[in-house]
Amino acid sequence: MASYNDRMEEGLGLRERKKRETRRRISDIATALFVERGFDNVTVAEIARAADVSVNTVFNYFRTKEDLFLDRQEDVVRTLSRAVRERGPGETAVEAIRRDFLDALDTRHWRFGFNDGAEVFIRVIDASPSLQRRARALADEQERDLAATLAAETGADPEDLTPLLVAAQICAVVRVLADDFRRRRGAGETAEEIIPGLRERAGRAFRAIESGIGPYARREPPATPRA
Repeated sequence: MASYNDRMEEGLGLRERKKRETRRRISDIATALFVERGFDNVTVAEIARAADVSVNTVFNYFRTKEDLFLDRQEDVVRTLSRAVRERGPGETAVEAIRRDFLDALDTRHWRFGFNDGAEVFIRVIDASPSLQRRARALADEQERDLAATLAAETGADPEDLTPLLVAAQICAVVRVLADDFRRRRGAGETAEEIIPGLRERAGRAFRAIESGIGPYARREPPATPRA
């Protein structure tokens, strides 16, 4: 099975790959400056000089200064919906997201904030009111995106609140678990110390959701052909 990163790059032509590489290089340079000096103490002009590009080029790739630091967050917003859309036969929405969450935990992937340095990333956000606002807006967007996917996958009536309620529960569980990982890493615990217990708590948390919503958004297996 293709890795998460392979799926993200799949189908990109040479031109698009080069644009993505340029975007990533600018963001990496900006992030290093933000971590060293603080987000509010670095200007876009300084980033452009360090990346050897113009300020206009920076804004061609990033709408706002905040997006320079939160450059992967648009992908993160779609992560939960992607897991639901790619769920296997017989798998519910919660089961698919739990599987993806635990895979990210085991592989230390950035899509749920389990990568090395995630605690530094959070410290930069916590020190900047504008980054905090942007992070909250992205979290709200992720919840709305998941609710829309659940509604589409289940054929929910527009007046049905179930997709909204289920999305809110799932996003709350994911946020609390991911925040706990980053908090403990910031306090000095190693990932090896954190992961076993966090896996157990994640299992309990996702089971609690399942006990309330049952087999919600279960994908029916393909029909068996008649002999």
